[in-house]
Amino acid sequence: MRSFKSILSVALLVVAGVAAKAQTADDIINKHLDAIGGKDKLAGVKTYVATGTTSAMGNDGASTTTFVAGKGYKTEIEIGGQKLVTTVTDKGGWMINPFQGGTDAQPIPDDQYKGNEGEIYFDPFLDYAAHGGKAELKGTEGTATKIALTNKDNSTTTYYIDNTTFYITKAVRTVNMMGNDAELTMTFSDYRKTDFGTTVAYSVEMAFGSQFSMTTTSKTVVINGDVDPKAFDMPK
Repeated sequence: MRSFKSILSVALLVVAGVAAKAQTADDIINKHLDAIGGKDKLAGVKTYVATGTTSAMGNDGASTTTFVAGKGYKTEIEIGGQKLVTTVTDKGGWMINPFQGGTDAQPIPDDQYKGNEGEIYFDPFLDYAAHGGKAELKGTEGTATKIALTNKDNSTTTYYIDNTTFYITKAVRTVNMMGNDAELTMTFSDYRKTDFGTTVAYSVEMAFGSQFSMTTTSKTVVINGDVDPKAFDMPK
């Protein structure tokens, strides 16, 4: 009888341990949001402007990222004397891409906009359900937990969240490049706490398959400074 009770006790401990370790996507997401400042603090981010440099194809150039919560997100990058501009708003998007032979602003293709529309939120997981998104736990890889976040337009990005810091270390999704599908991998590093109290990645590498990559390094980050709302208007 004692032996049976001992076995039963061990079995119950094992089951309890497994149950304790079982985490949902929202468990990981909440830990991530807490790690970078907490939901209340993150909700207080109304504007964000980061300036720094971008390195690509052996060239370095100035870069600026401008963000207004729920309204717009814009990146301006100088590479080899050319300026690449990408803008996403709550209504659509546009870009100037001299590397594809264009010097005038053009609307972003619909499929590209659907993949980038979440950029108008400070963090992809902040109030994701209210924005029409769905999150699914996809297991682990190395020291990270993978969560697939599908937005309201059925575009999915897989995020890798470090199991210790709960920072996003990588994001992967499929994009269209000149009519062909390519894997876009964004790698985030050099996380620092801002004066406002939120923690952001100061270094972001974007790799489009094996074809092209660039790394943007922020030097200054200003949160809740003044931003001209016309900054997101598409030039005529």
